[in-house]
Amino acid sequence: MKLEVLDLSRNKFSGNIPTSLSKLTFRSTLDLSYNDLSGKIPTSTQLQSFDPSSFSHNRGLCGPPVSPNCSMVEPSPGKPAVGGEEDSDEFMKWFYTGMRLGFAVGFWGFCSVVFFKRSRRHSYYRYLDNAKDWVYVSFVLLKARALESNESEKRIEIEHLSSPKAKHMQQSSIQVDHTVM
Repeated sequence: MKLEVLDLSRNKFSGNIPTSLSKLTFRSTLDLSYNDLSGKIPTSTQLQSFDPSSFSHNRGLCGPPVSPNCSMVEPSPGKPAVGGEEDSDEFMKWFYTGMRLGFAVGFWGFCSVVFFKRSRRHSYYRYLDNAKDWVYVSFVLLKARALESNESEKRIEIEHLSSPKAKHMQQSSIQVDHTVM
């Protein structure tokens, strides 16, 4: 029995490719990409015939079809490479912990000052009221300027169409239309 397709990509496999895999025969595809495989690819006519992309994104994997030989230095299996997935997970854990802590301290620090100090509370609400007024006035002025510019464009267009030169051009275009018909 022959396998058509064997897709083992993105499974976080680590270590060497088993030599027993070289004894299997595939009709079309083998995909071992995006794992953490290392070492020499077992020699068999089948494994060497696959595209190098089938073995891509595996640190330390060598041999045909990825590289012609295995003379390169391989990373030690016990120690992850710098910037590996374990480092990334640890960084993200501390990053989100810091974000949570920062949010809690900032939020409760602000709320406690506003809640317990009457003068700060009144200052904060006065600031919010002034900010609301500023946004409202800015919006009304922007809207008035936009309407004013639209009105001035319409006036210019009307003045242009009512000029004697424009009337003459309209009449000549009407005459041209009649001659074509």
